[in-house]
Amino acid sequence: MVMIFQIAEEVSRLLELKAQLGAVEDGTGPHKFTLKTPKGTRDYGPAQMAIRADVFNKIISVFKRHGAETIDTPIFELKEVLTGKYGEDSKLIYDLADQGGEFLSLRYDLTVPFARYLAMNKISNIKRYHIAKVYRRDNPAMMRGRYREFYQCDFDIAGQYDPMIPDVECVRVVSEILTSLNIGDFVIKVNHRQLLDGLFEACGVPSDKFRTVCSSVDKLDKSPWEEVRSEMVNEKGLAPSVADRIGEYVRLTGKVDLVEQLLLDEFLVAESKSARDGLEAMKLFLKYCTLYGLQDQVSFDLSLARGLDYYTGIIYEAVLLRESIGVGSIAGGGRYDNLVGMFDPKHKNVPCVGVSIGVERVFSVLEARIISSKTKVRTTEVEVYVASAQKNLLEDRMQLCKELWDADIKAEHSYKHNPKLLAQLQYCEEMGIPLAAILGESELARGVVKLRQVATRQEIEVQRETVAEAVRDLLNKINEQS
Repeated sequence: MVMIFQIAEEVSRLLELKAQLGAVEDGTGPHKFTLKTPKGTRDYGPAQMAIRADVFNKIISVFKRHGAETIDTPIFELKEVLTGKYGEDSKLIYDLADQGGEFLSLRYDLTVPFARYLAMNKISNIKRYHIAKVYRRDNPAMMRGRYREFYQCDFDIAGQYDPMIPDVECVRVVSEILTSLNIGDFVIKVNHRQLLDGLFEACGVPSDKFRTVCSSVDKLDKSPWEEVRSEMVNEKGLAPSVADRIGEYVRLTGKVDLVEQLLLDEFLVAESKSARDGLEAMKLFLKYCTLYGLQDQVSFDLSLARGLDYYTGIIYEAVLLRESIGVGSIAGGGRYDNLVGMFDPKHKNVPCVGVSIGVERVFSVLEARIISSKTKVRTTEVEVYVASAQKNLLEDRMQLCKELWDADIKAEHSYKHNPKLLAQLQYCEEMGIPLAAILGESELARGVVKLRQVATRQEIEVQRETVAEAVRDLLNKINEQS
């Protein structure tokens, strides 16, 4: 009797659950369920993924050109690894529930995990790239490429080297990537954290306010000086005269001539050795930029601050000059010489410099451009479509596909026994497949196959046993013509 009662109770519970699910499915009931992705995330269809794959391939080719090797790290870290590394942005870290006594957080960027990796593995020299997702509890702006889950593409050089040589190569990497993506005209703003600290020191900012004032200055690319000044004075307790003196400098931009001008500024260089050393470093950096052909793309900008706490030297940020969707910076980075030492038991530092490409913002610009131009994006790489002109040629199609695959040629055919030829050719046009190998009864009886260039509709006959070779030759000719 007890067992019957338990079964009846379980059936009743299941029927109630089914009723609740039915209410959810038909949109009734207290918990209406809407299918959507979480806030700050999105799905990517074949067209978007094709764009992304092309971008990633171009970025990786630049990384490899400069001798980088790749690593990977977990998407979550111990919370204490990430805590205290990002300044005011630390509030954007995603914390996870206690997992068996481990307090974890989703990685905020790829730089801090890289520093932890170096310290754990006692690595003092490496040039690495890392492409992976990171997570930020931010207010998303999807149209501008600002998400809560997004990819970063990082390139870093770790090791003890002579000043500014690795630093300028990172900027060269940014230039090569943005040029290869053909994303539009851009400028790479550069500054030096040591110069900023020296500037704050000379202007009378208390040392314990350097980082918070730096965070305010970093907003000058989005907000007018009046708003930034108000934040410094009213929210961060800076004297108005100190803020005004800072404003005289952080609105200056130029090239090596500006460095020379500031080196002659008796107030700045006399009041702060840090400012003088930062200016000398900038002078050397801009000299190397000229050697790498970057002089027209790099701008010395004293408003550039980059709010992250771990930067110690050169900092840079790339922005598009003529883009209409407001994506902001599309690459940024700098030198962080003390971060690895935070994780090393003996506090041994490994000097590092790196750059991160904001690929989601790049995707936003490219997607908007493709949509406006109504360009069709090819989503597969199929090179030849095996078609049949009559019925009952399925096995012949399958046999030819097998031979093409064996020859490492990308091929496909219809999954219908007897597809119509017109439908097969229309599919080739829709999918952008360059070649069609057409099988016909009379042609097979003569031992030949027709190869059709889909774009021009030109056809040639080739021997059945040499189809793979003929396809490869024809593809080479098409590629040369394009």
